[in-house]
Parts: sequence; structure tokens; C-alpha cells
Amino acid sequence: MDINKSNFRKAKNKVEKLKRFYTHLGVYFIINTIITVVKVMSNMNMGETFEEAFFDFSTVASWLVWGLVIVIHAFSVFGLPLLVGADWEERKIQQYMNEELQQDKNYE
Repeated sequence: MDINKSNFRKAKNKVEKLKRFYTHLGVYFIINTIITVVKVMSNMNMGETFEEAFFDFSTVASWLVWGLVIVIHAFSVFGLPLLVGADWEERKIQQYMNEELQQDKNYE
């Protein structure tokens, strides 16, 4: 029974990580689109052409910086398990539990 609970907890944790990533990705596109539209309209009102306004660094900067954060987030969700192994999290939990148990025994 504990194995089923453990497997369910792992699966739920993975789904939560995916859900947070896709939410982050959606917010990234919505907010950056709004920022881009406002900046382009503002720059065009100051006399720039559409191309000048759209390709202005300040317009593209939020896409680039936040995009880097999205890449890091995606790596943590999809790439990290490939590098450290699927059971890495379980091994670390077991390691910390063993260390705590050892410390408790030392204090007795």
C-alpha cells in the first residue's frame, strides 16, 4: 500500500511541476505580448516606424531575459531528470532521512 501511495505522490508531483511550467509559459506569452504592443504603440507615437519600434532593444529585452528564465525552468522540469536520473529525488530523500536517523541515534 505504501508503494502505491509513494508512486501516486511522485506522479502527482510530476504533474504539478508540468502544470507550473505550462502556467509560467502561458503567462510569459500573455504578459510579453502586452508589453510589446504597448511599447510598439508608444514608440510609433513618438515617430518611429513599426520596424524600428518592434525591433528596439527595450521591446525585445523582456522576451530575451524572461525567455532565459523559461529555458531554465524547462530544463528543471524536463532536462534535469535526464541528467541525474529519474530516481535522483528518491535517492536524495532517502539520504536525508538516513542522515536524520543517524543524528537522532547520536543524541540518544
